Formats: sequence, structure tokens, C-alpha cells
Amino acid sequence: MASTIELGGVSGYLARPSTEAPWPAVIVIQEWWGLDAQTKSVADRVAGLGYLAFAPDLYHGEVAQLGDREKASVLAGKYAGNAPDELVSVYNAIHDHPDCNGHVGCMGFCWGGRMSLALALRSPVNVVCTFYGGGMQNLFDQLDRLHAPVLGLYGDQDQSIPAGTIEEFDRLLDRQAVEHEIVVYPNSGHAFFRDLDPTVYKPEAARDAWERASKFLAAHLN
Repeated sequence: MASTIELGGVSGYLARPSTEAPWPAVIVIQEWWGLDAQTKSVADRVAGLGYLAFAPDLYHGEVAQLGDREKASVLAGKYAGNAPDELVSVYNAIHDHPDCNGHVGCMGFCWGGRMSLALALRSPVNVVCTFYGGGMQNLFDQLDRLHAPVLGLYGDQDQSIPAGTIEEFDRLLDRQAVEHEIVVYPNSGHAFFRDLDPTVYKPEAARDAWERASKFLAAHLN
């Protein structure tokens, strides 16, 4: 069951499991296109795993059409400054939601992959799954504040992530003694998980990534 509600002052898409509440919760954070059908479908899949899934609308009703990179870039820049604080408000609201058992993770894609890390630096989330988070290197000097286990999923042909960034992320997490798993998929580019876009979707990598994410969430939320 899904609905549009407001949590922590931010409207978004809430998907509920079919089992009886309360459940652990997962905040599903959009790509730079906005809260689109892809993000909602991921929230539905997360709910299917048994989690209360909330995808906040961090662009507040604005969405870039798939392929309109110019508008997506404008929107990402416009809302990036406020998004981390809004995500903290969302975290607090869903943590205290009567249908949540107090365990909260986050999962982000692209722009949302970076925002998932930003949230984990500010709130005590239980687990972070970040898919090809562009710009994540801008947060590397703050990783001493990161304590949640991290699953990072990337494509080896992702042109949006500078060379060496993934390896540096792995080393920094080692240095901070943060539990983590970093996976880089061969012959896969940015947004390899986006199954609604056949130009970038890589089925084999996406299947493996979802299996790993499912297991990672289960290990730290259940």
C-alpha cells in the first residue's frame, strides 16, 4: 500500500509492507531527476522486503524529464543546500512514526547516493546503501562522523565519478574502521540500476546489487 504524505515537513511517497506493523524503515533518496517513477518503484521494492519505505520529494514538486540533464543539474544545485537538513527532519519523523520500530536505514541513487552519505553524517541511521553517488568526494573530509555500515555500489565505466574516488572512499572507510562493502561492476556505467531506462540499465549488475542491498539491509535493520 502506498500513499503521498508529509514527514518532517517534506512531502513524499510512502510505501508500506503487507505484513503487520511496526517495521524497520528505509529512506529512499531520489536521483538528480527528482521524485520520479523510478524512485517510487524502488520504494515499492523496499516495502516488498518488509520495510516502511519513504521517498522524500527533495525537489518539492519539480522533476526533470529523463534526459534533460540541464534542468536536472539546475534542480540538483537549487536544492542541494537544503536537502541534508530536510533529510534529518525526515529521519527524525520516520524514526518516531508509530509504524516504525526505531530502526532506520537509507538508500540513495546518483545525487541521492551522495545525500544518503550526507544524512548518515548528521543522523544515527543504522545502515547506508549508496548507489553511484556523484560528488561523494565532497564529503570525504567529514567521514570521521560516519558510524553506520556502508554498502557502496558502482559501475566501472561511470564517467560522473572521478578516477580513483571509489578506491579513496574504500581506504577512508578502512581508516575510520567503518564496516563497509564496496562493489564495482564491470562493463557498467552510471545508473546501471535504473531499470526504467534501457540505455543505461545493466540487468546482471542490477540483480546482484539488489541482492547485496537486500542482504545488507537485513543484516543491519532486522
